[in-house]
Amino acid sequence: MMFSSFELSTPEWLWLLPLPLLVYWLVPAYRTKRTAIKVPFFNLLIKSLGEDPSEGATQLKSSWWQRLILCVSWLCIVIALTQPKMLGKPQVRESLGRDVMVEVDLSGSMSEQDFKNKEGQNVNRLEAAKSVLRDFVKHRDGDRLGLILFGDSAFIQTPFTADHQAWLTLLDQTQVAMAGESTALGDAIGLSIKSFESDDKQPNNNPERQKVVIVLTDGNDTASFVEPEDAAKVAAAKGVRIHVIAMGDPNTVGEQALDMDVIDRIAKDTGGQSFEAKDSVALQQAYDDINKLEPKLYESTTYRPKVSLQHYFVMVVVCLYLLAFTLMTIKRIRSSHKLSKQLSSDNKEGGYV
Repeated sequence: MMFSSFELSTPEWLWLLPLPLLVYWLVPAYRTKRTAIKVPFFNLLIKSLGEDPSEGATQLKSSWWQRLILCVSWLCIVIALTQPKMLGKPQVRESLGRDVMVEVDLSGSMSEQDFKNKEGQNVNRLEAAKSVLRDFVKHRDGDRLGLILFGDSAFIQTPFTADHQAWLTLLDQTQVAMAGESTALGDAIGLSIKSFESDDKQPNNNPERQKVVIVLTDGNDTASFVEPEDAAKVAAAKGVRIHVIAMGDPNTVGEQALDMDVIDRIAKDTGGQSFEAKDSVALQQAYDDINKLEPKLYESTTYRPKVSLQHYFVMVVVCLYLLAFTLMTIKRIRSSHKLSKQLSSDNKEGGYV
């Protein structure tokens, strides 16, 4: 039952409203009436007999304000039983559907200035990656993003967060070689798996959310304790999908060489895709393709917050009964004082007879 912004959770209690009237009509109060003889010499008679009579019974008749308090109190009690609630303004709640961990290679080779920015100027690979990631984040509404940086070892720069602006701020703080000169790709994948597992144990987190890793690297693994392919197999068993973007020229030799066979297997084993990005255009295209492979996955639900009003009606009942008790006490004191004066006056009149 709802009236605009007011709702009764259990309106069936309203059937109790006419109950006092039914009781009044069907079960009338017991009444008795006795006549008494009034004599002007009552006080003298009592004194001569040596009796000490008590105060006589009075007729129980409620006043208008007592009836009003009873009616309002009963109404408040019944309304309180219906559990009234005030409905707030409609709110939109978005349920997050995917966790995306972005892994960025910070090895020394990321300082190579073989990419161009939007103005056509040469920039290093890391700056090119940052530029593309800024555009990538704009299309990730509803996703939680994390950031892992790796070089000689891997570490978490940003745990999973829905605050994309904070994520970008921490990405901008990264620098080439801040994690070392080497490439610990396998350890980075392993750290991602551990991050997903730790996050699943947090209260109110849904372990059924899709888990995606996006790896950006420009060289072979040279420093990991865990081989990238072994880490990928564990990721596949945990339901983690990995997309790998290889930056630079795949024909490069030495430590900076790209082993595309390993990169392809990492992606294939986990149900992801691998991409080659020789320039900024190809890098942008790789992230665009990932956006298509991992479309937005979240639901928005509209709800109205509810504020219980039950305790207010209970407080009104308590206050009304305290008021009635106070008024009755005052009335009783005044009646007693008035009766005392009347008896004193009668005694004085009896003394003159």
